[in-house]
Amino acid sequence: MSIDFILRIIGMITFTIVGGYWGFWFSNSLGIPSQTVEYTLGWGAVGALFGLVATPYFTTLPGRAMRRFLVKISAENLLAGLTGLVSGLLVAALLTFPLSRLPDPFGNILPFLAVLIFGYFGVALFVMRQADIMSVIGVASTRGGESVAATPQSWGQGSRTILLDTSVIIDGRVADIAKTGFLPGTLLIPRFVLNELQYIADSADSLRRQRGRRGMEVLAELQKVSAVSVRISDIDVEGVREVDDKLVILARQLKCPILTNDYNLNRVAELQGVIILNINELANAVKSVVLPGESMSISIIQEGKESNQGVGYMDDGTMVVVEGGNRYIGLTKNVNITKVLQTAAGRMIFAKPED
Repeated sequence: MSIDFILRIIGMITFTIVGGYWGFWFSNSLGIPSQTVEYTLGWGAVGALFGLVATPYFTTLPGRAMRRFLVKISAENLLAGLTGLVSGLLVAALLTFPLSRLPDPFGNILPFLAVLIFGYFGVALFVMRQADIMSVIGVASTRGGESVAATPQSWGQGSRTILLDTSVIIDGRVADIAKTGFLPGTLLIPRFVLNELQYIADSADSLRRQRGRRGMEVLAELQKVSAVSVRISDIDVEGVREVDDKLVILARQLKCPILTNDYNLNRVAELQGVIILNINELANAVKSVVLPGESMSISIIQEGKESNQGVGYMDDGTMVVVEGGNRYIGLTKNVNITKVLQTAAGRMIFAKPED
């Protein structure tokens, strides 16, 4: 039996009594006691119908709306709002006694207004300055009075939570990025991601088994990095089997981004409003910038797809296609950049050998 049904029954009984009492009073006030029973039963039936239909609109429905609203509020906003409300009410309580000593009507009105005004301004002030307040708390909690900025680990832990996908752990570059300090926050690895990684490491396929073990080594390396905090959590999502779906739902619940290099997960998460940190996009963004007309030295190591083409690679892995470079395979040649293309797979550079 649902709570909605129970509340409807309670509302129907309550409004039946209220309607019957009102009909009894109305018949007596009109001076027609002979019709008291009819009025009492009639208004009682109206009250019962009203209670049966309208009770959810001022009980369960407002409660569900409030619950949806509270779910959308981040934990930081909720904590800041509650702290501001308590602080504002404390200030109002200190002013209540002197304000109540004022002559009427000020002594009766001003204490109530003080509660409303200071409560509102307390919530507004703490919510607007929550970032500054959290940073002050972080500084105060730092050991030995050291600045948070001087301690990379404390600065990272006070920032945000980042969910890690299985693919990005196996990729391994996340450990190198974490060492640089460019991942401020706590790297959260749910237990279901760790279970998938263990399943891959125990696979009968040698390639999959090697990739899984590589992921385990990356996790061990991440836990040794002092610039970032790594936390393995037993948090789970009920009713969902796919790991990617669980990550997206969990990211929406925790209001945190997902670190991945999985293209499909990237697209699905973005469609559902989840922030994605893609390591492939980061790698493309930090590649060396070259412009048409510039010259560079490149080692040509193989033939290209088209005839007379040679292919070389820059230090960051960017492919350089050299027109007429097939005769220079195995040599280092100075080339002139003719065109730069940015594709979904990365940046591609076309060049010609210098005469």
